[in-house]
Amino acid sequence: MPELPEVESTRRDLEPVMKGARFVEVVLRRPDLRVPFPRRFAARLKGQTVARLDRRAKYLLATLSSGDTLLMHLGMSGSFHVDGPARAERHDHVVFHMSSGATVTFNDPRRFGVMDLLTPRQLTDHPTLSALGPEPLSAAFNANALARACRGKKTSLKAALLDQHVVAGLGNIYVSEALHLARLSPQRQASTIATASGAPRPAAARLAAAIKRVLADAVARVSKRRYRSERFRVYGRAGEPCRRANCAGAIAQRTQAGRTTYYCPVCQR
Repeated sequence: MPELPEVESTRRDLEPVMKGARFVEVVLRRPDLRVPFPRRFAARLKGQTVARLDRRAKYLLATLSSGDTLLMHLGMSGSFHVDGPARAERHDHVVFHMSSGATVTFNDPRRFGVMDLLTPRQLTDHPTLSALGPEPLSAAFNANALARACRGKKTSLKAALLDQHVVAGLGNIYVSEALHLARLSPQRQASTIATASGAPRPAAARLAAAIKRVLADAVARVSKRRYRSERFRVYGRAGEPCRRANCAGAIAQRTQAGRTTYYCPVCQR
């Protein structure tokens, strides 16, 4: 499943050809993805201009000149391709012909993706978007925000970071990576990074900085198409030596909250 860095990289790829451009034609090659397309989906998009293209957690949000928002989610296997009009591959389910001259195609073999058109009121009341915590790459996410969200939480630090109310869009891979970079055990109780009043302890500052760093580095790698060759610090490396300098530990693996966790039991406390 695409994680936040892949979605952010997709946004950056699409923005130059979609922002400021008008939907000249919208082609739907099937009536649904994970759920049916909204009624008159193609007709409502046609002629509209993309004023902005944003990301919220793992959602792409195109603000339209009509005031509506085109919401897009890649699901488990979705991807966008920007190319000429000749493309017609299997699983190309949605095609946007833009006034910029670009043809933007959504390919989704497993059809777990989602596309929806939301009015301003629907966007405000969206059950998922309205409940999300701060964006990890935004200025709103820092040690103070993280400590406030973890104050009094008796769950593990790993489970807390996967909670979308705490921080938006942070997935399993990058939780493991950030915890290792911050030298914090995934089994540690979340409340230990905050004081009783919710002020950040040093661990909160290390963790907030680590989250921003691993995500920023991952976005840069994905944008340069080097994601698949990336060797993570801990993720998927069970039994291998820890990569932290002067650490003699080996990467361990365990299940937490139904997800696989990778960590070093020696240097992560």
